[in-house]
This record gives sequence, structure tokens and C-alpha cells, in this order.
Amino acid sequence: MKSKLAFSAVVTLSALIGCGAPNRGGGTSPTAGTTSTGGGPASGGSSGDSGGSGGTGGIGSSASSGGATGSGGATGSGGATASGGATDSGGATRVGGSTALGGATGSGGSSGRGGATGSGGATGSGGAAGSGGATGSGGATNLGGATGGTAGSSGTTTGPQGPCDIYQSGNTPCVSAHSTVRALYGAYSKALYQVRRADNTTKDIPLLSAGGFADSSVQDTFCAGTTCTISIIYDQSPQGNDLKASPKATWLPNGGKEAPLNAAAKYTVGGHAVYGVYVINHQYIGYRNNSTSTGLAKNDEPESMYMVVDAKRHSNDCCFDYGNAETSGTDEGNATMECVYWGDISKWSKGTGTGPWVEADFENGVFHGGDPNVAPASNTPLVAAAFATLILNGPSGNHYTMKGGDAQTGKLVTKYDGVRPPGYNPQHKEGAVVLGTGGDGSDGNDGTFFEGSITKGASTDAIDDLLQANIVAAGYGR
Repeated sequence: MKSKLAFSAVVTLSALIGCGAPNRGGGTSPTAGTTSTGGGPASGGSSGDSGGSGGTGGIGSSASSGGATGSGGATGSGGATASGGATDSGGATRVGGSTALGGATGSGGSSGRGGATGSGGATGSGGAAGSGGATGSGGATNLGGATGGTAGSSGTTTGPQGPCDIYQSGNTPCVSAHSTVRALYGAYSKALYQVRRADNTTKDIPLLSAGGFADSSVQDTFCAGTTCTISIIYDQSPQGNDLKASPKATWLPNGGKEAPLNAAAKYTVGGHAVYGVYVINHQYIGYRNNSTSTGLAKNDEPESMYMVVDAKRHSNDCCFDYGNAETSGTDEGNATMECVYWGDISKWSKGTGTGPWVEADFENGVFHGGDPNVAPASNTPLVAAAFATLILNGPSGNHYTMKGGDAQTGKLVTKYDGVRPPGYNPQHKEGAVVLGTGGDGSDGNDGTFFEGSITKGASTDAIDDLLQANIVAAGYGR
């Protein structure tokens, strides 16, 4: 959103250092795997070798096919019931029934990518019934990503369910998913981010395991004795909306800078040392993807977004945002962006107390609620939390909802649920992805970002609650 602060001067910085091409080498692609069997006899069907043209590997997603041949018997039977287990999380054993062979290779397609191609997901395989019937189907609601994936992989390397698996289960798939801390899909196994050393060499930072946490030891070794910055934050969704330092914008005349990887950016999550995206006010730090084909909501289409942040780092300037922004890097007018904001700003509307708050940046205004002149009693500061979960749900029409909570414990609290501010209905969203600045590059806020995603469609309260439980279980600060 465009900052109204008067800068005494605009300091022209050197042009953004070119980002190296992503290697994305952080792990092998998680296919349904050679070990994804349901037992030994391999019985099933009259011929006992082909799985039929259906052979799906998700919880019944028609798109998430288990491969062209997806063996499991001509009738797709896998024993008496060929069940995928009571919950079939797609975990290490991927058991598919007591006698049902899951296929000679169990492959999830030519690449079988988990997460990045919307694969079979953490829990998206072989549902509770998981019947191996005429088409070898496995259930009903493939949780494996935005589209269920063309390859439909799931299997031996799948980790626990992630936030984007949860969103997918509610039919609001992630179209952007970014984190320097952990995988946001249970099946995601590629690099989380790329770092750049002072000598301009780069290194992808992988996961410890599919669906798990960043292997920051790779970064520590690579950056030993020198300085490093985050050069790319890889998009884990099928859309490929990787974030690099922002191109030129109104308040970033030479483009954005990359976030430093210093001791202050190092945290512990789930017993692992990890790094956040450490944004410093007025240091031109910001990330952006201005593609017009990001898959994000356009105009008044519905969407949701969340981010997890260091609740103790914030300021009263504009704008520490994550969300949907203009593709031009300039102020395109009211309602041309929709981002979740963290900080103390109360220039365009009023909040209860002194902040920090979860707010909504709609361009030309960061808002606590609907009426800019009335502080919503419900939007109280999140002062007790060390880490905060922030959610903005933006359905079509004149309505939006903001929620906040302690990322270490407890449930979400609805901070505002009502009409949009005057002049902001309908929305005119453009679909760029922004992190750390406003839509026009306003870079006046402090903040540390750990994870976040943007969805196609607005999520429900039930999905938001599952998301919060998943974040708490991740173990921020522990």
C-alpha cells in the first residue's frame, strides 16, 4: 500500500544484485514409491497385474492419478478392502491393505512431485475406506495440493500434513506457499530457499526430510566466515511463484534488497535451528513476484492468506505485508491489493490499545476494521505472544475477516468480521505476490516472516482452526 510518510530524501541505492537461477535440489521427488505396497501376494483382479486406467493415489481425487499403469489388479482390488489404513497419512509405510500390492513401482506419475505439483499430500492417499474397486480408487478428497496434481504422487517419503494440505481439504488450494522454516505440504521435498554469499555464489537450502524442517546446517556451512542473504524463497505450491528481491517500485527506485541472514534471524522451531526473513525498516528489503499468471485472485475473487511472524518485532510504519498486490509496483488506487499486515500503524484507521495488531492493507489505507473512524473493540493487540499467527480472509463482496493468535498455544481469535472500509468494495486485485513491503514498495516496517500462504477461495472457520493447530504443533520457539 502506498505510504503517506514524507521522506526528506529518497536515497538511491545500488541496483539489485541479480538472483541466481534456482537449483531446487533440496531432496528427491516423493513418488508413491517402490515400497508403497499393501502386502505381499500381489493379488487383485483377474490378471493380477494392471491397476486399470483409474488407479488413483489420493483420497479419491480424479486428477491425482497414480500413474498411467498404477498397478493393483484389473479390477483395482487390493485384497478384501484394499484399504489405505484408518487415516493413511501417506507416511513412511504407506500401507495399502493386508494383501493388496500397491503396484510394481507404485509410481505417482512421471515426476511424482509432492507439494510443488500438488501431489498426493500428507494425508491425501488411500482414505478411510480406500476401496480398491473397479477403478482402484482410494477415497474422496485428495489433500495433495492445489489441483491434486497431474502425477498424484504419495508414498514412502511423505511427511506429516502441512498447512496447504489443510487448505486443500477445504477446497481452497494454496496458490502461493512460502517458508524458510518448514515444508507447507506433507509431500514437499525440494529446497525451501536459496542463499547468496558475499562472493555472489548461491546455495539451495534443503529439507531434513520430505514434509519436514529446513536443514540450516547446509546454510551455516556455506556461509561460514562470510555474510549471506536470502536470494530466493521458493514457492511450494504448483504455481511456482518464487519470491526474489523486489523489482523497482515507487518506494524502491533501485529495486529491493535481500534479507540478511545474521544471528538475529536465527530461531528454534520444532527442536531445529532455522532462519526467518528478517526485514528492517527503511533498508529497502522486500520480495515480490509481479507475474500476471500467479494464480492468485483477481478483482473481486475470493482468497485467504496467513503468515506466522515474530510477534516482538514490529513498528508503526508502512508496511510489513504478505499477500496480493499490484503487478506494477505503484499505487493503482483503492482496493487494488489485499494483504495481511503486522505492526502498530493507526494512520488510516483506529485500533483498540496501542498495538501491535493484525490489519488489512487494501492500498491507500491499512485498516483495523470497517469504519476508519471507529476502533473495533474486538481488534485488540497481540502483546503477549512471542510468535503470532495472522489470517486475512477476503471473500467476494463487501465483507472480510481478520484473525490472530499465539502461534505457540491456544486458538485463533476473530479480530474483525464485517464490511470493508468505504470505497473498497468491490475489490480490484491484480494478483502479484509481495512480502515485506507495501504494494508500492513502502518499506517502513520491521518484521520477521517464517511462513505463509495465499489461497484460491476463502477458507472456513473450521479450516482456520485446523491451520492454527498445525502451526502450534510445529513448535515455534521450542
